[in-house]
Amino acid sequence: MSQSNTPSRTLPDDVMAQTPKWFVREAEIPGYSPANHTGTLNRRLISRETVGAKQLEMLIGVIEKGQGALPHAHPGIEQVCYLLSGTARAEMNGEAVDMQPGDCCFFPPDLPHVFTITSDTPARVLVIYSPPYEESPERVVRFGAH
Repeated sequence: MSQSNTPSRTLPDDVMAQTPKWFVREAEIPGYSPANHTGTLNRRLISRETVGAKQLEMLIGVIEKGQGALPHAHPGIEQVCYLLSGTARAEMNGEAVDMQPGDCCFFPPDLPHVFTITSDTPARVLVIYSPPYEESPERVVRFGAH
């Protein structure tokens, strides 16, 4: 895993020493542009690197209108997307659902899916992976352009 995909906290050590290791502030986590996504800035909030989590990973994504995850699947990884703001379209198995804030979708392991923002303003989505995805190339299968 490359350093650019493994964000670490950016505050000085003396400030970090005051924050419990199990607590995370979104503003302290650097953003990154995930592979196989367009117009997306993610922050990996709960991970092995941030809190020592071994069985799950949680991130927040900010995604621009018309952008999002291209067709892909995660072998052996479950994924949950909870839409915090904006609107989106989730697609899987030939079905599509338009999502509003407060809606949630589940992508089972190994099934190709797509997630696209439909609102005029950027959307915020909370994403949970189990086991952790960690932006590892061997944990994703990409498909042709959507």
